[in-house]
Amino acid sequence: MSLPPVNNERVADYIARRLRWYILEYARKEAGIIGVSGGVDSAVTAYLSVRALGRERVYCYILPSETTPEEDVEDALEVIERLGLPRDHYEIIRIDNILESFEETLGDMTKVERGNVMARIRMIILHQRAYRHNGLVVGTGDKSELLLGYFTKYGDGGVDVLPIGGLYKTHVRQLAKYLGVPNRIVEKPPSPRLWPGQTAESELGVSYEVIDSILYYRFEKWLPREEIAKILNIPGEIVDKILTLVKKTQHKRLPPEVFHIGYRDIGSDWRYPRQWF
Repeated sequence: MSLPPVNNERVADYIARRLRWYILEYARKEAGIIGVSGGVDSAVTAYLSVRALGRERVYCYILPSETTPEEDVEDALEVIERLGLPRDHYEIIRIDNILESFEETLGDMTKVERGNVMARIRMIILHQRAYRHNGLVVGTGDKSELLLGYFTKYGDGGVDVLPIGGLYKTHVRQLAKYLGVPNRIVEKPPSPRLWPGQTAESELGVSYEVIDSILYYRFEKWLPREEIAKILNIPGEIVDKILTLVKKTQHKRLPPEVFHIGYRDIGSDWRYPRQWF
């Protein structure tokens, strides 16, 4: 079920060059701001950001809560250490006190409500730090997560740029090994860590090996549902489940809908090239 491999050297070089151009020239900012979680996506994003911008233009933030395993904090610190970031370019900021203030104001929340608030608190912190350093928030979402809608709207989805958003989780892991990310991070089960024991694959009910294969055959090869199920030798219901997630989460991948009233409203017909100014 494995996907065709990517050319690691070319992909890493392309993303680094594109990210450097996007932040420094297009956006005219001075730095990249990254939330480093101890997972493979944020590790790869940090490695590529340093390659793109240099250590002096990258700021990393570890934003743990009481549900964050200590090993995740240790892994995030190891990534930062391996990248050689200056001491004033990384910080650990615990979000528990901020979360408690929300709970005191809003009352009891379900675990999903609480998890979404946690993700949005983290994004508020990253954007505040981005303003301080005149930078952009560099997102860590991959193509698998984006297609599935497996992210919090205006939480981990509320970033300025998504350099690995064109890579399936399978390819991110492949690129991580090429970049030298520690193996235990590469092989760690993906998890947003929004509540105890949460893992992405248990929540989705399907392994990323299967998910990526379904997404690849549907959106890269444009194969129909029946043929995908046959090729992968899996029940059609699993294919339906994944493709339904893609459809149901379309609103998370788009800017807010603007209803057309005037002659030319800001919406689907509002387009300018990247360098229109």
